[in-house]
Order: sequence, then structure tokens, then C-alpha cells
Amino acid sequence: MSGSTELLESLEGNYTHAVIAFIDEEGYPLSVATGFSAAPQRGGVILDAVAGDQVRPPEGHEVNVVFSHIRPQPGIGYDERRYVSLWGRLHRTNGQLELVPERVQHWDEQEMSFFEFSERGVPQAHRYMDRLSEEAGRIIKPSLPAGWLFLRATRLPFLSATFVPVALGTAVAALQGEWHWWLALITLVAAASVHLGLNVANDVFDTTSGADAANLTPTQFSGGSRVILYGLLSLRQMVLMMIGFYAVAVGIGLYLAAARGFWPLFWIGAAGVFISVFYTAPPFRLVHRGLGEICVLLGFGPIMTIGAFYVQAQRWSWEAIYASLPVGILIALVLYVNEVPDRPGDAKAGKRTLPVRWTKDTVIFVYTLAVGVGFALILGGAIAGVIPRPTAIALAAIPLAIPVYSGLLDFYESPYELMPRMGKGVQLHLATGLLLVLGYVIAIVASHLMSSPPLFLR
Repeated sequence: MSGSTELLESLEGNYTHAVIAFIDEEGYPLSVATGFSAAPQRGGVILDAVAGDQVRPPEGHEVNVVFSHIRPQPGIGYDERRYVSLWGRLHRTNGQLELVPERVQHWDEQEMSFFEFSERGVPQAHRYMDRLSEEAGRIIKPSLPAGWLFLRATRLPFLSATFVPVALGTAVAALQGEWHWWLALITLVAAASVHLGLNVANDVFDTTSGADAANLTPTQFSGGSRVILYGLLSLRQMVLMMIGFYAVAVGIGLYLAAARGFWPLFWIGAAGVFISVFYTAPPFRLVHRGLGEICVLLGFGPIMTIGAFYVQAQRWSWEAIYASLPVGILIALVLYVNEVPDRPGDAKAGKRTLPVRWTKDTVIFVYTLAVGVGFALILGGAIAGVIPRPTAIALAAIPLAIPVYSGLLDFYESPYELMPRMGKGVQLHLATGLLLVLGYVIAIVASHLMSSPPLFLR
């Protein structure tokens, strides 16, 4: 950033002292605090004598002068964080040290969040590590313990999106008298492998397309794992991990198809893998075409649910497909809301998601409409007996949609204030799915304990 007059004028009143950093005569780094006064009309700052003039920074050599401020908030953390960093050569004028900066950098969290500031510093961090690697004669890069790295690279906590439809499909089959716990477990492993392959593939192709680099506001729920961008794992390592997950999924899928009905399960699995791979991969790049929500709805709704049902019952079921629609809609809405903070980077990379294409009002209207449709399907299906009536307890999850809606209204342009509300969207999907499964469990128990269960239990 250029050393503007406005920036120099802002020093006084916002900072109490300056810290001069330099290399002393013996070659050691030294940092010393001192007073200062801004001289914007001369394009620099005047520094007081350092340590009573007992310490003399080298004149004519580059020094760094930093002005910083932070306010502690006991029990919370810090706020009002800001700093200005000037680089240049000191000159003594009328007994005082004067610095006219040659380079200037500054940050104020009122102007830019700390998270975005950190993201903007990634290229500089890479250059620094490259320089260190050259000096040390070995590769120096950031690292995480293996467990945490795997957790981050695969985004393992999001497997709730897989557990719900597999559990739901299995529950529908169990109500119809088909229950094989070991097949359910194998199905879950296969579905989870596809999901993890999808997560890793997204990082691979969002890196190669430039979408991750263009996204300067990633959150806990959006922006990918960024392990390639940060240098934690190489592109090759992530590609191998992706291939490994898909290999496990395909291997288990072929076994289940051979054991439980080849062609139906083959085509269900093929559809799931196709959507998973080409969600971000060329040439289709489905999410780039605004089809991401449809893909997620199908993949984590009907495809996984009917697949889990077929493994158990070896037949098709319209009930399983119907039961999957609400959870499919809600997991698609998780993606939909998570795309809101990514809009600037996605647009820059040519990733034309729905929030990129639509206005704020349209995005919020569609979110509200989709939530309404999802829960209307549950209520209508339970009343009509398409799904067991106890599944109506899933309506208890509706209040979780309210903070997501209000977050979109109030924090649409503020990714890190929206972030906690994005988490509520994940909870909305999980709670609704688990309550639907619980409704089926209640109906299963009632059918086993009573020869003719009352209407509200079946």
C-alpha cells in the first residue's frame, strides 16, 4: 500500500508509540520503542531519541517502524486491532530521526476482517517459505499433525450428510421387514467413501480452476479445506487421496451389486459417482453451471436413500424416495447458504452458483420457499400415510431455520458474522434427518409390540 497523507495523519491519536526494528552494529536484530510525531506534509514521521539516545539505529540503512494497537476484552479476546508498518532509511534532521517510508503496509480490522487479512497474506507466506527453503537447502513448509491434517483435508465432520440418507433408507426397509445390520454398515462405508472422495475432488478442481485462490473469505463451512492452497498437501497427494476414496467406494459398490442385485445397484452407484466427480471436475463442472444444489439434493437425497433401501430389501420403493426429499432439500440448502460468502471469489473464477446469479432478495426468498416445501412434504406425507405418522416429529426442527433466515437478512455481506448461522443450517438438516429416522423407529417398535397399532403410530 502506498504511504498516503491520510495514513500518516491517522498515526497520531490512534497509536501511543512506535517500535523501531533494525540490525545493530554487531549484526543482531533489535527492537526498541520510542515516541513519535507524524509529519504528513513531509511524507514521513519524526521519531524521538531512542532510549535517551543511548541506542542509535543505523542511519542510511533500512529499518522497520511499526505502530500497533489492540484492546483486550477480558473473557472474550481482543478487538480494535490495527497496525501500520513502514520501511525506509533513517536520516537525522535537527537532532531528530526522520523516516520517509519507501514501503508501507497497514491493517485495521474495522476495514478488513482478520480472516480475510490472513488469506490475502498467503502468497506472501509462500514467497517467504520459498526463500527460507533456498537458504536452508531443504523444503520448508507448514504442517499439521497427521490426524488433524486428515480431518481438515477430508472435512470429515460433514459426513452427517451421508449418515442421514443411509440411515433413513435402512429405516424404511426395516419398517417393511427387511433389516441386515452388516449390509447397512457396509453401505454406510461405501457412501461415506463417495462423500469423502467428493470433498477431496472439490479441493483438487477448485484449486486448478482458481476458485480457491480467488476466495478471500473462506469460513468454517465454506471455501473448502484449502490444504493445497496453504501448502499442507500437494495437488498430487490430494489426487491420490481422491482416487483412493473412489476406489474403496467402487469396490464396495460392486460387491453389494453382485450380492444384492447387480444392475439396479450398479446404476444407482454410477449416478452417485458421476455426480460426485463432475460436481466440480471438467468438462461438466456442474456447480459452475448453477446445478450444485440439484446435484446435492439428488446425491444426498434419493440416490443414497434408495440405494440403502435396495441393499436391504432388493426392490424399489417410492416411500424411500419420498422420505428422502425433505433431507435432500435441506442438505442442498446447506450448500446454498454456504455459497453466499464465496460469491466474489466464485464469480471471479467463473463459478456461476445460484447466489452468484441471483440477488440477495431472490436468494432469501428461495431459501424460505425451499424450507417450507421440505417441511410441507413431511407434514403432508405423515398425514396422508405416505410415510409413518410418527415422522411428523421432524417438524420440531423448524425453529433451527429461523437463525439461518435472519442471518441471511442481517449478515449477507459479512461472511464471519453469517458463519454461526451457517452452522445452524447443518444442524437443521441433521436434526430433521435424525427425527425422521426416529419416527420410523417408533413405527417399527409399535408394529412389533402391537398387532394393530393406533393410527398415530403407523
